[in-house]
Amino acid sequence: MSASHPVRHRVAECDEVLGSSPVATADRQAAEGMPSWRAREFLAARTLLRGLLGDGLVADWAGTTIAKEPGGRPFLPDHPWIGVSLSHSGDWVAAAVGEHLRVGVDVEVPQRPVSPALLRRCCREQDTAAFEAMADDVRTAEFTWMWTAQEACVKAAGQGLCGRPWTVPVAVGQTSGSWGPVRWTALRGQAPVPVSCAWSEGSD
Repeated sequence: MSASHPVRHRVAECDEVLGSSPVATADRQAAEGMPSWRAREFLAARTLLRGLLGDGLVADWAGTTIAKEPGGRPFLPDHPWIGVSLSHSGDWVAAAVGEHLRVGVDVEVPQRPVSPALLRRCCREQDTAAFEAMADDVRTAEFTWMWTAQEACVKAAGQGLCGRPWTVPVAVGQTSGSWGPVRWTALRGQAPVPVSCAWSEGSD
């Protein structure tokens, strides 16, 4: 948690997490049968989350049940006042928690050139022009930052992709903002890959 927002978050590489923190038995059991790449990111994300819970929030953080709603959103049935969110992209995972909050976190590794069609879908007209004036690598990075904010917002709203993240208004270079009752911040300078957190009142 920082002075600027109420969400506790962590971002790390999968191998760093799995090499430095114990993996809960329940998580190992839940990962059985998964493809190795999926098990790796699953275990890293949950281990990162448990580390946050163990930072003064939950006494039995290693044994706390992490469940999923029908849409896939994680929640803590034994601690319903704590909102949680997980994300993974490439070798990176992110976790976020908030007391008496609905939270969303999204991490994305910039990977491919951004097409004009994608810009038109996800950006306001004035922002599309700004993106088009950028060099390809800068455009990809800046677009990815924008997308993490949009995705974090719909996660905090409990909607995921069904919430049409591309409709969340985020301007080029914007570092914080709001979308209805949801507030968000881009964690620039806090991770080497784009990652954003969002939150709203809700968990009790």
